[in-house]
Amino acid sequence: MEIEELIDSLLAGKITKQEVLSQLKTIEDLGFAKLDFNRESRTGFAEAIFGEGKSLSQLRQITKAFLDAKKPLLITRLSNEVLKELCEEFKELSISEDAGILHWKPEKSILLPEGYISVVSAGTSDIAVAEEAALTAEHMGCRVERIYDVGIAGVHRLISNLDKIKESRAIVVVAGMDGVLPSLVGGLVKKPVIAIPTSIGYGANFNGLAPLLTMLNSCAAGVTVVNIDNGFGGGYAAALIHLNSASSQDKK
Repeated sequence: MEIEELIDSLLAGKITKQEVLSQLKTIEDLGFAKLDFNRESRTGFAEAIFGEGKSLSQLRQITKAFLDAKKPLLITRLSNEVLKELCEEFKELSISEDAGILHWKPEKSILLPEGYISVVSAGTSDIAVAEEAALTAEHMGCRVERIYDVGIAGVHRLISNLDKIKESRAIVVVAGMDGVLPSLVGGLVKKPVIAIPTSIGYGANFNGLAPLLTMLNSCAAGVTVVNIDNGFGGGYAAALIHLNSASSQDKK
């Protein structure tokens, strides 16, 4: 909530003084982590947590802190075992086992402006990264159209979905192996394309380095690239494009 909204809600008796103080708190220091509760007001989106490498105890404390502060929570790169443990303790959480994501947000934070983002995956094996991108964008308040398994080995699958892709405000394209799909999409649309290379592929894929280099060398204008397997980064970038585009349209 903005400061003016907080004051109005306090004066109207809708929230307590303690809730106001909690909302105004910018940093929650847990010792092992300093949670940036003010990031949403600065950047438009709350801090996301990279879950890989964190202990279950640390993740429990982080989750509780976000829920207590009523801040949107998004934790990426979690094992199914950890997802299950956290959901048993915090019943209000939502999860995606495919993407290894845990998320929660206050109902009033849902935006859903007109239009949507397309998240396109080359193969079924790329879906985990594609889902990370899709869920990130949805968590930021965007509608997402998922168009999966349309790689260039069967290009007719992409062409049959091209009209839907062209109507997107932004397009995320996820591909491993040779990583050519973003270039193909970029040459067919007039919307920004965010390419995400994945580590899916045989030996010469070099754990995603081959598609990363292919995407960086794309001859299609309008294609930008994030890091290998970085579904969060790609979804975040697409959501910012979509939300800023929607905001510009609203002002006209």
